[in-house]
Amino acid sequence: MADVGGARAASGPALEDLGLSEDLIIGEAVVLDLRPASFATRALCLALDLSVLFVVMIGVLVVLGGAAGGLDPAAASAVVLVLVVGVLVGIPVAVETATRGRSLGKLAGGLRVVRDDGGPVRFRQSLVRGLLTLLEFYACFFSIALIASLSNARGKRVGDMLAGTYVIRERGRATSIPPVPMPPELAGWAAGADIGRIPDRLAVAARQYLGRLAGLHPSSRQRLGTALAGQLDAFVAPPPPRGTTPEAFLAAVLAERRRRELDRLSAQARARAARERRRRSASPLSATGTALVGEDPNS
Repeated sequence: MADVGGARAASGPALEDLGLSEDLIIGEAVVLDLRPASFATRALCLALDLSVLFVVMIGVLVVLGGAAGGLDPAAASAVVLVLVVGVLVGIPVAVETATRGRSLGKLAGGLRVVRDDGGPVRFRQSLVRGLLTLLEFYACFFSIALIASLSNARGKRVGDMLAGTYVIRERGRATSIPPVPMPPELAGWAAGADIGRIPDRLAVAARQYLGRLAGLHPSSRQRLGTALAGQLDAFVAPPPPRGTTPEAFLAAVLAERRRRELDRLSAQARARAARERRRRSASPLSATGTALVGEDPNS
């Protein structure tokens, strides 16, 4: 197989050849298995949520009918409108915010609302989704939500698009792929190499290529490996030793990238722990102290 030195001119569109999806990617070039929920599952969960809200609405209106008998019609209409909006928007927003993206229906269906980057939703995202529910579900009889969900690859409705969220399946996730091992003969070179900001899609393509080596045809294996190595070579200096195969080069870069990322995260964790120890040992009267008066800082 050709070495990395001859791969620069053959760096073709290897990303598309591997059929990369729009999955989420973290810094270690690991594809997060956050699968969007199907439309049918979301519809069933929504039906359960709306049933619960309907029961709550009936109970609120019954209580209101007995307590607001002395109000004039205009005031009674205003109170009913506020309560209806509070039940249809306020309760779902509060529940979704408190549970980090889950409702009774989503809990039963194994679903959760997350941000586009995979993180938990906050009040702002839940509020945007809740307010758009009035338009998508109730004002337009679910037509807007239906069209948007069926036309989006992640099943997003308009509220999800504006809030930057989507609904994922939490159950039945696939196991993660083990890390790429470092080729022993390239460990010394990789430790001193300057690895630039490698695009995440390129790193994922290299990782998926290494994971599929056994199932690739020899010609496709050589073509994809050479193309990926050529693209990755632009972000690495100095080049690997002469005679290094594209597969070994890709593995060394990904393994070193992962090691540096773990070192960075470990350093951040140690720094946070040191700051917390300083704050706990500081005087309770200081601006940075977190210990209470009379509390043992070492406890």
